[in-house]
Amino acid sequence: MPYYIRVILDGYSGYAGYLWHEITNPSWHNYFYWLIGVSLFFFLLEWMRPWRTDQSKFRKDFWLDAFYMFFNFFLFSLIIYNAASDVVVNFVNHSVLTISGIDLKSINPMYQWPMWAILITGFLIRDFVQWWTHRLLHRVEFLWRFHKVHHSVTQMGFAAHLRYHWMETIVYRTIEYLPLALLGIGLYDFFVIHIFTLAVGHYNHSNISINSRVTGGILGGLIGLPVALNLFDLNLLAPSASLSTQLLTIGACVGAGVIVLSPIMKKLFNSPEMHIWHHAYNIPEERRYGVNFGLSLVIWDYLFGTAYIPENGRDIRLGFPGVEEFPDTFSKQVKYGFSE
Repeated sequence: MPYYIRVILDGYSGYAGYLWHEITNPSWHNYFYWLIGVSLFFFLLEWMRPWRTDQSKFRKDFWLDAFYMFFNFFLFSLIIYNAASDVVVNFVNHSVLTISGIDLKSINPMYQWPMWAILITGFLIRDFVQWWTHRLLHRVEFLWRFHKVHHSVTQMGFAAHLRYHWMETIVYRTIEYLPLALLGIGLYDFFVIHIFTLAVGHYNHSNISINSRVTGGILGGLIGLPVALNLFDLNLLAPSASLSTQLLTIGACVGAGVIVLSPIMKKLFNSPEMHIWHHAYNIPEERRYGVNFGLSLVIWDYLFGTAYIPENGRDIRLGFPGVEEFPDTFSKQVKYGFSE
């Protein structure tokens, strides 16, 4: 069987089996149930402590967005397109190897790095690439037609995070996944990064407002967990560290997060208070191509001058001029960018 045919068949059959295994075998390394768990967490927060108290618990288009969550995050993105990306990565690596005799994967120094370094590097590179890609979606008219699906949200909630046209997946993954894969960011590493960014994305679209001390403490705890359990071979604790020592380590990291990270959390990470302005119906003419493009990190917006929070945006109008006539069903929205 020709090499590329075998790669294509292996890619798609492997991910099809992976999809079935995800649904039928709940585990801590399971995308399907992490998606459900993270979504339920933010759904409950919205119910208990809503930022916009007059917004319905089941806001406008809630069920449409719930469908988009599973279609975009799991079915299309993870299974269909990631399989295609695997084919492209193998094609590029094999082509370079055939032409020049250089194996891009074997010479990559990241293969010798500890997992924590790979994850941090992968996260930073991915977020930076996504920031520029997001700007591209607003700047290029052809791409903006597809991105309008995401901006058709007129009542914000966590599930709006994953309402977007499937063409965006192709644009994002084409630009981001190939360099990540060639750098050696494997499926398991991509899983960890993806779950973290899923939680941040749900958060910054949620109908909640959380004090920076809380978010700083949460981030400190997330850092403390792998340190305490030595998940990334940091060897900061003795291999036989007791449960009490591990809990104290996590507690200390939570405290450090509250003290050290809280003053800078909203300058580093996206938040509902900042991201709401990205979805604003009315923005100044000089910023007509958009503001606050950060997905997980907002440091890029502050560095490149696209940060914009003129006031408390809790009750601002959302959408874009003409959103009133925009298609309101999944079937019409997925066709929209091709027909306009």
